[in-house]
Order: sequence, then C-alpha cells, then structure tokens
Amino acid sequence: MSTVTKIKEAIDRLAPQEYCELMSVLHPFEDDDWDRQMKADATAGKFAAMNERAEQEYAAGRTRPLSDIIEDRD
Repeated sequence: MSTVTKIKEAIDRLAPQEYCELMSVLHPFEDDDWDRQMKADATAGKFAAMNERAEQEYAAGRTRPLSDIIEDRD
C-alpha cells in the first residue's frame, strides 16, 4: 500500500473537527478585500454601538437562540 493511499484512508477516518483543522493547514484562508475592510472597521470601533445594543437586548432577555431563527421556530 502506498503512502498516498494510507494518507487518504487516514483522512477518511478523521472526525469532522480534525478534517477542518487539516484543511485549514493545507488550504489556509486568505483575507479578501471584504475581510480586510471588516477588520479595519472593527478596529476603528464602527461596530461598538451595534455591539452595545446587542448586549443590552440579550441582558433584557429579548433575544432568541440562533438555531430558532434559522429553523424559523417561534
């Protein structure tokens, strides 16, 4: 059995989290223009007011789990 075959078989046995970790090493994600702009905006504090409002809504109990929103449960 070749080394490549052994590697392929080992990859097939990886847990989903381990597979994602391996893929991030083999294919690192590079920021695009949108990512760079979002990071610059965050550093500049452009999301501070939105984050504060979200924290207030959460503290007041006016939020729902994301899974409920995605599955459209009330």
